[in-house]
Amino acid sequence: MRVVIAEDNVLLSSGLELLLAAKGCEVVAIAGDAPAFLDAVAAHRPDVAIVDVRLPPSFRDEGIHAALRARREHGALPVLVLSQYVEREYAGELLSDGRGGIGYLLKDRVGRVAEFVDALRRVAAGGTAMDPEVVAQLLARRGGDPLDALTPREREALALMAQGHDNTTIAERMRVSDNAVHKHIGNIFAKLGMSPDDSGHRRVRAVLAYLNGP
Repeated sequence: MRVVIAEDNVLLSSGLELLLAAKGCEVVAIAGDAPAFLDAVAAHRPDVAIVDVRLPPSFRDEGIHAALRARREHGALPVLVLSQYVEREYAGELLSDGRGGIGYLLKDRVGRVAEFVDALRRVAAGGTAMDPEVVAQLLARRGGDPLDALTPREREALALMAQGHDNTTIAERMRVSDNAVHKHIGNIFAKLGMSPDDSGHRRVRAVLAYLNGP
């Protein structure tokens, strides 16, 4: 897996490079600002990018806008955002194109290397990896949302899907059987208008609908 990192903190970017190399990943470029990141993506065409929301010079939203541009210009490039805070507006903007390959993790909550690399691999494969705190802050809905039809347990299952968990882990977290999880997910797809013969990546699209609702 080939990775480009956009992070101005040298210690953090170097640490990421070392831990990813130890897990068999190749960091092909490290960029300290948005223009350098976009140049690196164009030059190396990585499998996934790790991007800090706030990059020089203003340290406001340069990273997220660079990530959005990279996804537009390079076939929905998978992006894992690392942020110090939950930037709700930016997280919603990143999800708004309705495609997978998106992750949003909080720096202070990434505690285990194996879990981080697993999340990165899920994103590179077109899935999602959302920090539970990010999910929690993207729950506010207005009336008329199809998600209003979901039961509390179905919402719980969908939240765990958003975090990137598979059915077995969801069953363990919810303390139900695998069959019960399968039923919940089937109901979720039906209520969101995703038919059983839908050829799209329904699981990712259901998660995106959940996180990017009105």
